[in-house]
Amino acid sequence: MVVLLYIAAIVAAIAFLILCISLAMTLGSLKTTLRSVSETMDGLSKQMEGITSETTELLHKTNALAEDIQQKSEKLNTVVDAVKGVGDSVGNLNSSVRRVTNSITVEAEKNSDKIAQAVQWSNVAFGIIGKVKEMKAERSSGWTVYKADPTQKRLPSPNSR
Repeated sequence: MVVLLYIAAIVAAIAFLILCISLAMTLGSLKTTLRSVSETMDGLSKQMEGITSETTELLHKTNALAEDIQQKSEKLNTVVDAVKGVGDSVGNLNSSVRRVTNSITVEAEKNSDKIAQAVQWSNVAFGIIGKVKEMKAERSSGWTVYKADPTQKRLPSPNSR
C-alpha cells in the first residue's frame, strides 16, 4: 500500500506540474494579450488627444459662427422692419388714392349731366370757332378759288373746235 501511496503522490505531482505548466502558458499568453491591449490603449489615448483638440477648435469656431449669425440676424431684423414700414406706407398711399378716386367717381357721377352739357357746349363752341376761321379765310383772299371735280366731264376748250 505504500507503493500505491507513492504512485498517487507521483501522479499528483505530475498533475500539479501539468497544471503549473498550463497555467504558466496561459499567463504568458495573457501577458502578451495585455501588452497588446496596453499598446492599443496608448495609441487610442494619443488619438483621443488629437480628436479632443480638434473638437475644441471646432467648438470655438462654431461659437464664433453662431455669434456672427446672431449679429447679422439682428441687422437683418432692422432691414425687415424698414421694409415693413415701406409696405405700410405703400398701403396707406393706396388707400388714400382709393379714397380720392372714389370721391372723384362719386362727384363725376353726381355731375355727369353737367359734364355732358359742358362737353356739348364745348363742341358747339369749337364748331363756331371753326366756321368763323373759315369765313375769315374766305374774306381775306378776295377771290374764290374753285377746284375741278375729277368725276365731272370737262367742256371742250375753244381751241379744240
